[in-house]
Amino acid sequence: MKQLLLVFFGGGIGSILRYLVSKSLNNHFQHFFLGTFLVNIIGCLLIGLVLGLSLKTNYLSPNQTLLLATGFCGGFTTFSTFAFEKHSLLTSGELVHFSIYLIASIVVGIAAVSFGLWLSKML
Repeated sequence: MKQLLLVFFGGGIGSILRYLVSKSLNNHFQHFFLGTFLVNIIGCLLIGLVLGLSLKTNYLSPNQTLLLATGFCGGFTTFSTFAFEKHSLLTSGELVHFSIYLIASIVVGIAAVSFGLWLSKML
């Protein structure tokens, strides 16, 4: 039960922060959803850092890892919104913006996870 509450609490905080960031940033560019992009990239960085620290001599407890990686990062990042936004760009004929957003999200996301893992080794 404690583990479920940790995921619930972390996910709730992550979801609220995702909402606030997306609401404040998604309207700044017509064909690029900056808020969604940033929460997904920051989430990638954080999950790399959290899991890296978790693996590094048990720096984080299993419960802390569950709260932060599964709960917070799971609630903060959003694949469904990412997919919906890609669909809306495709159906509106914005193929260049679709391609840039898709490739940037994947490449920068993987780079952010890698950087988070690297950063955890430096701490």
